[in-house]
Amino acid sequence: MQKKVYLCSEFRFFTMQNERYLRLLSEKFPNAQSVVTELINLRAILSLPKGTEHFVSDLHGESMAFIHMIKNASGVVRKKVDEVYSDTISEEEKRAICALIYYPDERMELIRRFYAGEEVDGLFKMNSQISNLPTLEEWYRTRLHQVVNIARAVTIKYSRSKVHRLLPKGYEYIIGELLHESNLEQHDRQTYYNAIIDAIIETGCAEDLIIVISYLIHSLTIDTLHIVGDIFDRGPGASKILDVLSTVRDYDIQWGNHDIEWMGAMAGNMALLATVLRVSIRYANIETLEEGYGINLLPLANFAMTIYGDDPCTLWQTKDFENNPRLTRSAQLMAKMHKAISIIQFKLEGQTVLRHPEWHMSHRALLDKIDYEKGAISIDGKTYPLLDTNLPTIDPENPYELSRYEQDLMNQLWRSFRKSEKMQRHLRMLYEHGSLYLVRNGFLLYHAAIPLNNDGSFTEADVCGKKVSGKALMDRTDEVIRMAYYGEGKEKQDALDYMLYLWEGEFSPLYNKDKMTTFERYFLADKETWKEKKGAYFTLADDEKVCRNILTEFGLDPATGRIINGHVPVRTIKGETPTRANGRRFVIDGGFSKPYQEKTGIAGYTLIYNSHGIQLVEHESFESREQAVISGSDIHSRTLLQDFSGKRIRIKDTDKGKELLEQIEYLEQLLHAYRTGAFRQK
Repeated sequence: MQKKVYLCSEFRFFTMQNERYLRLLSEKFPNAQSVVTELINLRAILSLPKGTEHFVSDLHGESMAFIHMIKNASGVVRKKVDEVYSDTISEEEKRAICALIYYPDERMELIRRFYAGEEVDGLFKMNSQISNLPTLEEWYRTRLHQVVNIARAVTIKYSRSKVHRLLPKGYEYIIGELLHESNLEQHDRQTYYNAIIDAIIETGCAEDLIIVISYLIHSLTIDTLHIVGDIFDRGPGASKILDVLSTVRDYDIQWGNHDIEWMGAMAGNMALLATVLRVSIRYANIETLEEGYGINLLPLANFAMTIYGDDPCTLWQTKDFENNPRLTRSAQLMAKMHKAISIIQFKLEGQTVLRHPEWHMSHRALLDKIDYEKGAISIDGKTYPLLDTNLPTIDPENPYELSRYEQDLMNQLWRSFRKSEKMQRHLRMLYEHGSLYLVRNGFLLYHAAIPLNNDGSFTEADVCGKKVSGKALMDRTDEVIRMAYYGEGKEKQDALDYMLYLWEGEFSPLYNKDKMTTFERYFLADKETWKEKKGAYFTLADDEKVCRNILTEFGLDPATGRIINGHVPVRTIKGETPTRANGRRFVIDGGFSKPYQEKTGIAGYTLIYNSHGIQLVEHESFESREQAVISGSDIHSRTLLQDFSGKRIRIKDTDKGKELLEQIEYLEQLLHAYRTGAFRQK
């Protein structure tokens, strides 16, 4: 039992642990006046409207669409322009304002070139008014007023201190005066405001101020960004997405299966390293590897040409190789590289699976089930002919052993991964900002599934020596994923191996299918062998009762809590909807990745949770960054759902509010300690 320490004759006391905390707190707030000031500040903050949270999932490397979504805040910026200017300016003028706010650097460059007399195709076709402005100075004046007005609209629900912290050094005073000038109707105040604008232009600071204020708008229209899995996969820009995320003020990531695939590879799981290479080559997506992370694929190309130089590798052609603009090498070379790394992957997967009989996956180690003389394989009691029997690197007596040449190749590739500074920095970001699931403000976020039995109960599974289910399974899995990076010795190696299970294991919350039939899809013609049976979650989670049970398991109110996950594309063209289980669950994989858009019919969802409530926004495909800069083209979006209670949600109603209330409680104790003399003021 902890000793209680009394502060005065009243029955107010705190434990020795509390005293230590208050002593530390007193270093930051050394006297009663500093405590009072902070208490006033925190209580005022509690009354402010909550910040806007954005939820997206399954970006799959589509960096251009994601970056534009960050810049336009899923359509929020355009809505603010409409609110501020309503019908007072033209549609073309509104698009010009938005283009400037979204891409201030690029837009300013085009404006400079235009006013220098250079012809800039398409820049002003949409707005003759701009092209008729007599001087660049007048253009600056108009745009400064406009971006300040939009910034004022988005900063109004934040405290001045929070906005001030986001301003670049040297501009705090000027921007602060512009943003917080609220009496422009008064002649003197209007004169003062206009004098600031004139001085900005005269001193040559207009461009810098427009750019800085535009980035401030970006920062404040998205208070918190939640990415519900799969930054990586087919698209070429996963590294660019992570670069942009590093500039976002507040974000978190719930790991997806493709994130775990790359994280395992980055951390040293050789089977997953081979998998990353295979998938990248299969979809002609080696930009992320070579340009994003500087990985040298020349050793793999040399190996492939040496081993398979006379092999046409017809079955190993990259997807859509005849029309794929990202095919930067010859189709024949890519096919040979594809086959070479695939065989290595099957060997390394087999080694790992056989090393862990507790996974019950030995039946998925297939190379020892091949009759190499007959060119056939036995799976589940049936024999199938192989479509490709040229397997020179496989020793039938020891099919999972890498040849010396293969081992040297993998060592070279791993060194390239390990020495990539950006890759290792991004891996740290994924760990520091990531988790398997997140509970926040009544939402439960996870990428794919909570493993369930057919009756809706939670599946018990062995996760690195511990049998767990439900929330405990998710917590243990999160712990193991961290061990794969931060652990040591055998514990680290077992956890690193388990990353492969998370990629393709039956009870993995990131996969949750009975098997991954990669081998069958390459080698067998019978499509019945390609089938992968999904876990019970993917059917049962559309049942409200099941979702309520999951929410209860994670400590949320089943009547008001909501689940957000992605992973399975929502096929809107087939009538599917992202809202499931009577509103208890949202599936927000809408097809950011272009290959999935033929299935979904759209180009992604954003769930927005602001002080008014919830909005679910559906996006169309993004045209191009160039068109957005030049002509103000945007991602067209429509709101599918609005769940507004009518009562404004304040910070005091959020998880952040609970933290602030706890801080207030401790500050009140510290104030009492100062006023009673228990603590000495400085």
